[in-house]
Amino acid sequence: MKENQHKKGANRSAAKRGPSPDPVQAPSSPASTPSTSAFTGRAAWACLILIALDLIVYSPVWHHGFVGLDDPSYVTKNPNVTGGLTWHGFLWAFTAGYAANWHPLTWMSHMLDVQVYGLNAGPHHLTSVLLHIANTLLVFGLLHRMTGALGRSAFVAGLFGVHPLHVESVAWVSERKDVLSTFFGMLTIWAYVGYVRQPRWGRHVLLLLLFALGLMAKPMLVTLPFVLLLLDYWPLHRVAWGADRSAWIGLVREKMSLFALVVASSIVTFVAQREAGAVAGLNVFPLDLRVANSLVSWTAYIRDMLWPTSLAAFYPYPRSLPAEQAIESLLILAGVSALVMLAARRHRYAVVGWLWYVGTLLPVIGLVQVGEQSRADRYTYIPLIGLFIIVAWGVPDLLGRWRYRRVALQGAAALAILACTVTARTQVQSWENSVTLWEHALAVTTDNDHAHADLAGVLADQGKLNEAVAHYREALRIRPNVASTRNNLGIVLAVQGRYDEAIREFSEALRLRSDFPEARNNMGSALANQGKFDEAATQFAEVLQRHPDSAQAHSNWGYALARQGNLEEAIAHYTEALRLNPDFVEVHTRLGIALVRQRSFDEAIAHFSKALRIDPGDAEMHNNIGVALALQGKADEAVREFSAALKIKPDFVDARNNLTRAQQAKGEQH
Repeated sequence: MKENQHKKGANRSAAKRGPSPDPVQAPSSPASTPSTSAFTGRAAWACLILIALDLIVYSPVWHHGFVGLDDPSYVTKNPNVTGGLTWHGFLWAFTAGYAANWHPLTWMSHMLDVQVYGLNAGPHHLTSVLLHIANTLLVFGLLHRMTGALGRSAFVAGLFGVHPLHVESVAWVSERKDVLSTFFGMLTIWAYVGYVRQPRWGRHVLLLLLFALGLMAKPMLVTLPFVLLLLDYWPLHRVAWGADRSAWIGLVREKMSLFALVVASSIVTFVAQREAGAVAGLNVFPLDLRVANSLVSWTAYIRDMLWPTSLAAFYPYPRSLPAEQAIESLLILAGVSALVMLAARRHRYAVVGWLWYVGTLLPVIGLVQVGEQSRADRYTYIPLIGLFIIVAWGVPDLLGRWRYRRVALQGAAALAILACTVTARTQVQSWENSVTLWEHALAVTTDNDHAHADLAGVLADQGKLNEAVAHYREALRIRPNVASTRNNLGIVLAVQGRYDEAIREFSEALRLRSDFPEARNNMGSALANQGKFDEAATQFAEVLQRHPDSAQAHSNWGYALARQGNLEEAIAHYTEALRLNPDFVEVHTRLGIALVRQRSFDEAIAHFSKALRIDPGDAEMHNNIGVALALQGKADEAVREFSAALKIKPDFVDARNNLTRAQQAKGEQH
């Protein structure tokens, strides 16, 4: 092929010498160094088509909301993010291992979105789409720049832009880290190509800076120096197949600064994930099961690339895998690896594409298990580029000099892109909200307890308690020993007033996980609602003995005391809870109500107002302020607060009744 017809003599001599202290420049030829005008005309049209395809697939996300999967902890309920860009948020982003990761640049991107857009979900989605479009164009530009092959580069970028496996990375706000890290990863490769051709100190510094930014967006980018070594072989042609060891050692040596960043990022990431309890032990996922699942996942991603149906937000980890399934996957991987090695001399792209795929998946393939998923679509965002390269360069090679080769290739490429576009747009719809997300997951997977449990939580928030209970029970049928699911089922049962059943679930959750403060807190609350205040106090006291900084335990104990009429002790617990968590809306509310009962109206209004500043859309809080004002005889102000509550929640019966009474009082005053 034209892309491989470089000056072989120059490559051989370079291989014998090995790389010099300065990087060896790629040979200059029309194939490897397209002229400046190559990015005009057809290339410009290719860029416009790629942008249009991405917009066709992802335009619906403008009307999508946030989902319950990680979006609350990443954006909507994270006070460090919802405050926008602040000095405190900046320091937190760089010092916290929150959400089991260290990715300060990702946190700051979310903060910037909140600063500009507030918590309107559409623009947050738009930012991710724009980054994805930029990544699509960078993939095209990089391949075109390195190979000179416009059509094949555009095809790879097209598949990257609209493949259904990439929907999760783009349509899910919490996966901003994927598109952001890839953006800096592609810029790093671009800088590397420039550095190879004109090795200068400033270019090397830029290369390091861009790579560091990528790692600060998502540490999965740790494989990038390995990718650069592959690019040295093809399409940069800096080393030949069969070159002596010194040639490769020289190429590795020039990347030592990049590898140093990899080591630092890996250590920080492992510590953050371990301290957050996200790294599962061998007692949870045995080594033999991990190896088997990893082998199966490598081939499953290939299957999903070729036939992208039944894609879900969560794939449950198998309890066991048949040995023959793992062996079959191993044989496929070994067979493909052998074939690409045999083709390595004549078809360099094959070995580069295959090792790109296998190597970039290695950090997330599951040998070090983080989370409970067996695999995830988002993990393919960068790795699939390798397989796309094999298809884009390999299929034309297979067709050889066939008479209708050009027409067949163009038609097949168009059909592949069209099929992916239609399928991806359909997949995007499943991310519209939490209900559609988990209903789709349940439709395309089996025995997915995680999807049942998460859907149950969404339904419970919507007040569909019976449906929530049914899904929680189905989740427990699949996996009975999940303490968090037991606890969540107990919460819904308690809301329904089924306290005996709720207490049984909390007790079972505590049997499964003895140090589970949330379950013990909930047990205490259920007992208090039954009037068993002494037993409830015992539960809260035990939580505080083990976790003295539990604001929730102080809040619940205060609530139990308030129900007994012991307001002084209740206020003391509420005050301590607020010392531990000053932005605890529930405690500000409960303390405000207790102060109203003590007729300390101004103090009560101050706490209601603080809660309202934290959550401006809380109609209940406007109603509480209105009640306190009405009791002070301030009818005019009370009317404004009740009206504000009804503007937020028009069917708020208590606020409407209170408004009527306040208007009557206002009339009597005048």
